[in-house]
Amino acid sequence: MRCQAESLSAAVLHLTGFAFKPSCSVVWPGIHTGMDSSDPQDDERGGRRKESDGENGKQLKNQLNCEEKGEKEIQVNEKEKKKETRHSGSLWRNGWALSERLAINVSGMRYETQLRTLAQFPDTLLGDPRRRLRYFDPLRNELFLDRNRACFDAILYFYQSGGRLRRPANIPLDIFMDELMFYELGQDIMSRFKEDEGFAKEEERPLPSNEIQKRLWMLFEHPESSSAARIIAIISVMVIVVSILIFCLETLPDFRNEKETREAYFYKYHSQAKNVSENMPLPHSVFHDPFFLVETVCICWFSFELLMRFACSPSKMYFFKDVMNIIDFSAILPFFVTLGTELAKDNDASPATSLAIIRVIRLVRVFRIFKLSRHSKGLQILGQTLKASMRELGLLIFFLFIGVIIFSSAIYFAEADHTDTHFISIPHAFWWAVVTMTTVGYGDMYPATVWGKLVGSMCAIAGVLTISLPVPVIVSNFSYFYHRETECEDHTEYTHVQTGLWEDKGPEGEIEEIEEGDRDPEGDYYAIEGICNPLKGTLLGGLCTGQGTEFRGGNMYLREPLVTQV
Repeated sequence: MRCQAESLSAAVLHLTGFAFKPSCSVVWPGIHTGMDSSDPQDDERGGRRKESDGENGKQLKNQLNCEEKGEKEIQVNEKEKKKETRHSGSLWRNGWALSERLAINVSGMRYETQLRTLAQFPDTLLGDPRRRLRYFDPLRNELFLDRNRACFDAILYFYQSGGRLRRPANIPLDIFMDELMFYELGQDIMSRFKEDEGFAKEEERPLPSNEIQKRLWMLFEHPESSSAARIIAIISVMVIVVSILIFCLETLPDFRNEKETREAYFYKYHSQAKNVSENMPLPHSVFHDPFFLVETVCICWFSFELLMRFACSPSKMYFFKDVMNIIDFSAILPFFVTLGTELAKDNDASPATSLAIIRVIRLVRVFRIFKLSRHSKGLQILGQTLKASMRELGLLIFFLFIGVIIFSSAIYFAEADHTDTHFISIPHAFWWAVVTMTTVGYGDMYPATVWGKLVGSMCAIAGVLTISLPVPVIVSNFSYFYHRETECEDHTEYTHVQTGLWEDKGPEGEIEEIEEGDRDPEGDYYAIEGICNPLKGTLLGGLCTGQGTEFRGGNMYLREPLVTQV
């Protein structure tokens, strides 16, 4: 029985692929023969199998360990990549993920540019990621700017060219300057653009350091600064008008005869012998003249205004160099000279000298009209035009001078044989040449001969051609300064308006700056308190209130833009 069992086991082992040589022995019950039934070769094969199984197990364990290490390394690499994506360039925070291109939608016109192109000017609106974020549309993955498209072509070229700013020919200056203010290109770029457009360089005028002097300086020097300054300006204009009106009324025949009679009587009183003049009544003094009294009141105001500006001026040297202050000083100087001459009359001074000085001083008083230029933009524009057109005016005068010399000489020789000629000399013909070349034609002097009329015709034609050449340039300068002044008056700077929905607020409602460490690691998104009117009823409005789309297991929060108004 034992032999049959071993034979069956050997057959099974043979089927499994293991060689086994069975041995048959007779075992008597209760008797141990001391003989081992196993073969030494079988033991050796079994040991080899165990060793191979152990090596296979070690290889399997090593493979499992390597796979676990690989998974850990992959996870670490992914975490590092996420950190790099979050912190390098702020690409994900700015809504553009890993893309290097930025899409900009300007009133429906889509533009694309490189981020590094905008990064050349980091202090501008589009160059600063944090500033441009307020205009980012997460649904379309683009910036949306409701601005002028034609102006944006020049703005984008400014970034692409590295700083070249050129205004399109079909864009008005004020609109383009508004766009420059919106895109926050900076004061340096604005100053350079103004110089390219022909603006005069604005001189920095410091204000007085003392607070009282500063207020007085603004009161008298800048009429638009306050209501009180406007009242002062109105009073000044009224006094100037009254002074000019008095200057004109004094020349009426009734008042002039009275004044001339008084002056002649005064001259006669002082020119007579002393024993004779003692018996004559004293002439009426000028201090009793109502025109002189009104003039005194006007001069008191002019003097007070000039002294206040001088006392409060931050720079006394610049004060004396200003043309307007020179005009103000010349406006009050004639009065004090007249006052001195009147006082000198009482001291028996030479009356002839006094009368000559008074006549000259009266002529200087007419320059008071230029005081109105301080309060009149039109006169200031006229002065700027004449200053900018000095070269053209010089050419005009030079051409007229040449024409006057040529045609006055020609008309003199053409009319020399005529008996009743008006052109008795070349200098006498200068007046006729000037009047004819300027196409005025008074008719007081005219040619009578055929050759004289021919010269006169040529003189008139030459005058029209000579004047017409530089005049359009002068008119163009006036038009330019006029439109520039009106555009500057209408120009209003942009101001940011806090609405309560756009910025993070502190406990007292103040705007708080978000620290870099406090930002959301997934993007520059923050919770808002409601829906702004432009988003109400839209899909984006639903996202703002947390309705609809969910993001990272919660509501999708958007940081919305600041609103600007003109």
